[in-house]
Amino acid sequence: MSTELALDKDGYLRDHLAWNLAAAETLAKGLDIELTPEHWQIIELARQFYLTTEVVPETRPLVKLTKDALGQARGNSIYLMQLFGGSPAKNVAKVAGLPRPTNCL
Repeated sequence: MSTELALDKDGYLRDHLAWNLAAAETLAKGLDIELTPEHWQIIELARQFYLTTEVVPETRPLVKLTKDALGQARGNSIYLMQLFGGSPAKNVAKVAGLPRPTNCL
């Protein structure tokens, strides 16, 4: 049974509480991303950060968050770009069901 996701004009989920694993898969597919365990680690970090702070992590905070949680080898923008493409903060937020980061173009 497929349920259509309520998205804003930029493709972000309108209500982060409507997010679930199936929604993440659908949103990732729209970005040509096949989710792996490495993707899920970053998605969970971003969601937990948002649920704790009510702030969507932009690129630098996302890199620091990743570095603090997963170590130096993964805590860099190159790693995030390899997983989520050229705009990792925007794409992580989108797949994680979060609003668009405020300072991302």
